[in-house]
Amino acid sequence: AYQFPISADLNKNLKQILVGMQKAADHNARLLIFPECALTGYPGKDLESPSQIDFSAEEAALVELAGYSTALDLAIVFGMVERKGGAFFNSAMLAVPCKPIRVIYRKRALWGWDIDNFQPGNEADGTVEIEGFRFGVRICFEVRFPEYFRELFRRRTDCNLMLFFDRSDPDSTERYDLITAHLRTRAVENVTATLSVNTCSNYQTAPTAAIDEDGVIRAELRRHEQGLLLYELERKSALSF
Repeated sequence: AYQFPISADLNKNLKQILVGMQKAADHNARLLIFPECALTGYPGKDLESPSQIDFSAEEAALVELAGYSTALDLAIVFGMVERKGGAFFNSAMLAVPCKPIRVIYRKRALWGWDIDNFQPGNEADGTVEIEGFRFGVRICFEVRFPEYFRELFRRRTDCNLMLFFDRSDPDSTERYDLITAHLRTRAVENVTATLSVNTCSNYQTAPTAAIDEDGVIRAELRRHEQGLLLYELERKSALSF
């Protein structure tokens, strides 16, 4: 997982994503995840509305990311604002070597400025197979709702990926601790490893962390510091219940 300070500048965000991909490839990573709206910036925080996004630049960025994924032999999951017809979605995208980038999940639980800027997704799956592992994807506010993760449990995911754009002003360590507790609970109640990633913009209020199926935090990046988190996912032969 790679956390960096997401901005309203799509090209700047793209450069940060490429840096993270190179660092991950240097460590022989196979899958790298980036935060919610990592490519475009987040409407309601970085941007006033999705209409400010240069979608021709977004399209060019996707081509570049697909090529980089192939060149580095690295799969990535990242968030962006997706335009589909006249609607905007808060989407998680997948790039795997030698294939076109595609959407794998659109955020369904919307609140606050999400409601003002996005349509809710209607796809209830959000799972993908990568090198023999099944990953589930959920986005930010959805960590509060057990039912979204019970769906993934029924699909027998090996690891769930949580993409966040969660920061506050002023600082709130209480919110950071609360969201960390949500993540640990979702992991242990579904016996499923969970990997989360967030922007490191001040003030970061959700962790970039690897949590095992027992709810134990195995690795965690420091708040507000750009960096790469490495976690080796182990295959489990069977769930414990």
